Amino acid sequence: MTSPAITSVFNDAYIAEMYESYRRDPGSVDESWRQYFRAAESLAGLVSGAPAGPGAGDPEIARKAAGAAGLVEGLREYGHLAVQLDPLGSPPIGASELTPEFYGITEAELDDVPAAALGFDERFRTAGDVVRLLRKRYSATLGLEYSHVASDEERDWFRQVLREEQLTRPLTPEEKRAALVRLTEVDGLERYLGFRYQGKKRFSIEGTDALVPMLDAAIAETAADGARSVVIGMAHRGRLNVLTHVMGKPYEVLFGEFEGRHPNADSDSETGDVKYHMGYRNRRDVNGVAVDVELVPNPSHLEFTGCVADGVARAKQRVPNAPGTRDEALVLPIVIHGDAAFMGEGVVAETLNMSKLRGYQVGGTLHIITNNQVGFTTDPTDSRSTYYASDLAKGFDIPVIHVNGDDAEACIAAVRIAVGYRARFRKDFLIDLVGYRRWGHNETDEPAFTQPVLYDRIKAHPTPRQVWGERLVKEGVLSAADVEGIDKEARARFDAAYERVRQTPESMAAAEGHDSPEGPPAPPPDVVETAVPAERLTALNDAMLRWPDGFTPHPRLAKILARRAETLGDKGGIEWGQAEALAFASLLVEGTSVRLDGQDAERGTFGHRNAVIHDVKTGATHTPLASLPGAKGAFEVWNSPLTETAVMGFDYGYSVAAPDTLALWEAQYGDFVNVAQVIIDQYLVADRAKWSTDSGLVLLLPHGYEGGGPEHSSARLERFLQSCAEGNIEVAYPSTPAQYFHILRRQAKRSTRRPLVLMQPKSLLRLPAAASRLAELAEGGFQPVIPDPRGLAADAVRRVVLCTAKMYYDLTAGSVPNDVAVVRVEELYPWPAEELTTLLGGYPNAREVVWAQEEPQNMGAWPFAAPRLRALAGDRAVTYVGRPERASPAEGYESAHKAEQARIVAEALAVSEPARQTATV
Repeated sequence: MTSPAITSVFNDAYIAEMYESYRRDPGSVDESWRQYFRAAESLAGLVSGAPAGPGAGDPEIARKAAGAAGLVEGLREYGHLAVQLDPLGSPPIGASELTPEFYGITEAELDDVPAAALGFDERFRTAGDVVRLLRKRYSATLGLEYSHVASDEERDWFRQVLREEQLTRPLTPEEKRAALVRLTEVDGLERYLGFRYQGKKRFSIEGTDALVPMLDAAIAETAADGARSVVIGMAHRGRLNVLTHVMGKPYEVLFGEFEGRHPNADSDSETGDVKYHMGYRNRRDVNGVAVDVELVPNPSHLEFTGCVADGVARAKQRVPNAPGTRDEALVLPIVIHGDAAFMGEGVVAETLNMSKLRGYQVGGTLHIITNNQVGFTTDPTDSRSTYYASDLAKGFDIPVIHVNGDDAEACIAAVRIAVGYRARFRKDFLIDLVGYRRWGHNETDEPAFTQPVLYDRIKAHPTPRQVWGERLVKEGVLSAADVEGIDKEARARFDAAYERVRQTPESMAAAEGHDSPEGPPAPPPDVVETAVPAERLTALNDAMLRWPDGFTPHPRLAKILARRAETLGDKGGIEWGQAEALAFASLLVEGTSVRLDGQDAERGTFGHRNAVIHDVKTGATHTPLASLPGAKGAFEVWNSPLTETAVMGFDYGYSVAAPDTLALWEAQYGDFVNVAQVIIDQYLVADRAKWSTDSGLVLLLPHGYEGGGPEHSSARLERFLQSCAEGNIEVAYPSTPAQYFHILRRQAKRSTRRPLVLMQPKSLLRLPAAASRLAELAEGGFQPVIPDPRGLAADAVRRVVLCTAKMYYDLTAGSVPNDVAVVRVEELYPWPAEELTTLLGGYPNAREVVWAQEEPQNMGAWPFAAPRLRALAGDRAVTYVGRPERASPAEGYESAHKAEQARIVAEALAVSEPARQTATV
């Protein structure tokens, strides 16, 4: 809506119309109009005694009131454009809206307007007093952007905070000295590492040193709000300083790593990672309050750690002994971004979009951009299309504060405001910490090759420690000798730690410094019982088929679900969705919580799950698994945003921090998992090797060739298998609902936690031939290999065809020769060598072993299975039947797809000698 802060010429009729709206409902007009009308009414009474209303009394009164009101609003909205944010001295761009002349008045005329006319209390005499305060608050040290925030309440909160001094109060002399000590430790450590370990990469914090005292302040402020845990995600720049000074990692351990020492350096199963990628956990005493702090491990893929940190935080917010409840005040997530990466990496927008979604909200994440004003060698003009590095956040209703990294006092005030906002509104907040990068991308890089002018300015600029120390000397808080003494004390601590490292044998395994929160590599997976008594399954099934009183499900859906009562009888017919629900229900009553999410996960992409039922009359919902009688665990199912990367990263973090929960992420189609490839490559398959971190996340990936085209067929099984090593993950392709039931329960009940990748069916979801019986759930367990069920004469078998789930049903849909055994390999990794060796040994006359698959020869399981099959096949011939090598995973034409499937089946079942009998399956 047009406001007097934007227009300089007022139409009397328009103003009268707006005034009538204001009189009926003040909230119906913009705040700047409300200020204008309040000012005009007050001035009419205060100055002229005329009746209230715009235009009443002297027109000069209205002009001055409108001008003052407009300037006040202009300072609030555009004041950030006048703040000196760049420590290197480049001037702010300013804005004409920050001058009284823009609103048709002069500076002197501001003192003609009573402050009361603008709604300010008796502490202010005139509008001039108000403007002078607001200039100090909005355009001197902190650049605030909150006018884009949709909520009136939130905008009013900012106005109140900036009017008062509780959160923006000056630091006390003791606090100023403490900030100098911290900045000296930060700066001193970087100088010490540069001196002792010349040429070693450290990705120093220098230029944004204030980050450390800001984190200190965030932890202290949020502890006062009730937080008992802080989870931090950040990339490598400045990480070593955060590890030591925020997380409490001993200097000795850090120096030892620079010396090449690590507790598990000789481990065969832990390859480790560079020191500026490692995580850490510790407990800090904050004014007598114990606060757990955790720095989440990260790869060099910068911004991908943010969604992981949020997932960890969400899991930690669960209230102990109260399944299904969370306390967002308990845990503060902090995500530290680079300026170029914040705008450049799409996962940032994905994660910000999740901040207020029910399944992912964490009560507000504190975001801090450590703004170096350069990305590796790229200038901001080439890395973003916005003025500020933070502008992306405004699209998600997130307030922003910009602050000069050389002003420690303003930096700490920014944190106070951010934490206060989160405590009040439980929403994200962003601080743009504007600094610079003193060295190149790393300490061996020469930045002057690409930014010579910028680095001339940086070389001539004092460090944040020096700037702050000089300020305290000028203010009389400390003497120059005090400042120098603080620096010498820090250097002495570094020297002492260094000498302790040098005097310790190199074989030292500094357990206290082991970055892993989980300890050494886990033992092989344990054997667990997964069968559930038939009586219990029947009772659970009945409970899930009861609706609340007055609840009316869709008639068709009610019939579909009602059939689940019949499938537990003698005829069987348990389908995929029912087996899954029974697995979840049995785990819940045993005390394991379940969290499932993904695109359309509530219903299931193929309508097979229907975990959330909608009342057709009221729209109300009912989630049977969430209201299961006797459940000791909590059940969550969430339709995720149309995002793979950030959601999988969130779920990964959640699974790491919630070992008592079966966490599952489902792809809408398995092919879409490749959008989250960074999470898979950097976290799922390598986390234990790099960081000794455990996750039990399950990936549900619909997979199978039904003629749906290249993007709806393959979940890229081969990529997961290529990454398999050292027991890092498990990969399976169950062929029956019973197998799915048992492997889900096995995953939840094992003490050894590793990600589980499940190729999921599409056409098999309701296929009668694939259905299971109650006894298969109540007895036995997951079978890595399923032999041919026909009871063949072992001596008569000439060919053994190995395949995975859907291919089995294609192969056995017609006549299968009696001398061909069709065997399902259900678990691909760990490779079931023992089971296959035993099975092949049971067919002494089988001279051919065939691997049959739908996928092209360069995809699917064949590249992984081929050398392993040959190793155990002995003198038997091992051959491949499937699609030839291709660039695309599947045909786009249905006729071509059907022809290929028919050919594969025929070739797989054809034995070299033609004479044989056949049997129909």
